[in-house]
Amino acid sequence: MGTDDNKSEEGRLVSLDALRGLDMLFLVGIAGVFQALPTLSDNALFNWLADQCEHTPWHGFHLYDLIFPLFIFMVGVSLPFALTKRLQKGYSRKKLYIHIIKRSLLLFFLGLVLNGFLGFDFSDFGYTGVLQRIATAYFFSALIVMNTDIKTQAFIAGALLISYWLLMILVPVPGFGPGVITPEGNLHAFIDQKFLPGKLYNGSYDEDGILQQLSSIAVCLSGVLSGHWLRTANSPGKKALGLGIAGLGSVIAGLIWNFSFPIIFRLWSSSYAMLTIGLSAMMLSLFYWIIDVRGYKKWAFPFVVVGLNSITIYLAVRFLDFGAFVNMFVYGFIDHLGVAKPVFMSLCILVTEWLFLYFLYRKKTFLKV
Repeated sequence: MGTDDNKSEEGRLVSLDALRGLDMLFLVGIAGVFQALPTLSDNALFNWLADQCEHTPWHGFHLYDLIFPLFIFMVGVSLPFALTKRLQKGYSRKKLYIHIIKRSLLLFFLGLVLNGFLGFDFSDFGYTGVLQRIATAYFFSALIVMNTDIKTQAFIAGALLISYWLLMILVPVPGFGPGVITPEGNLHAFIDQKFLPGKLYNGSYDEDGILQQLSSIAVCLSGVLSGHWLRTANSPGKKALGLGIAGLGSVIAGLIWNFSFPIIFRLWSSSYAMLTIGLSAMMLSLFYWIIDVRGYKKWAFPFVVVGLNSITIYLAVRFLDFGAFVNMFVYGFIDHLGVAKPVFMSLCILVTEWLFLYFLYRKKTFLKV
């Protein structure tokens, strides 16, 4: 997921590693702790935090809805740095194209493996997923960066979101007509039903389906533009401020766009993409200012450890049973904790996952994709 290009080397954006680590740690551990909090106390704050760790059913926005686009945004941010670095190391354009293709195919294949591809039972198999989507966004964004200038990249990002919006509100769906934004009646669902092979994870549509790839590529390209901005000769303070202002503008644009094309995570609607682009840029601005500009790095170390091996933990939590491992050490007393048991168990799993990554960090072992 994009952490292999400059592991804690001089000039590396530590803020990008830290933000990537926070994003992934929230997905694999922090969310579990928040979801367990209502067992301690049935109060409004704990219930709100738990609710924020679930995806919205349809229209609306939760913190959990930011995890995936934030990650794709950061894949885009790293692209100008990574491609430039490889060219400086003597990569020919042909070799760089081969690297992009190999990386994309490996990510896509790993996504299929997570879906059960190696079981070779395709009767109820889903071909889409998180890693497949990242692979798609990375592949097209990298090719665009290789062959266009910054202005063209910005134009393509905007054109993709506008095209998605116009298609969704203008093209009629048989039996429903144009502009119907419901789970069953939208154009995205119709295209998935007609052309997407295999299982549709949401029944009538797939939230990693065909049409919304336009949106994820746009999110990745927006990250690319942020990466270009951070590579300019402007002062670090100006970079942080510019990124924050652009992020705020994108959030406002997304909220306005919501009136025509609602903010829907399940569709990755254009308004949702703009909202998440804005929030991602503002978070990166804050992390960049605190860590890379002001130099306050020590507090971010736990997140950097995760950010340097983000794909490792994403795969590990699906193939390794951290809960069973933790239970070997706590089974003798955990049942005596009463209502605190779920929170304690979730915290132990979170710490164990981090220690697993810290061990790899100390061994300088990083899974490259």
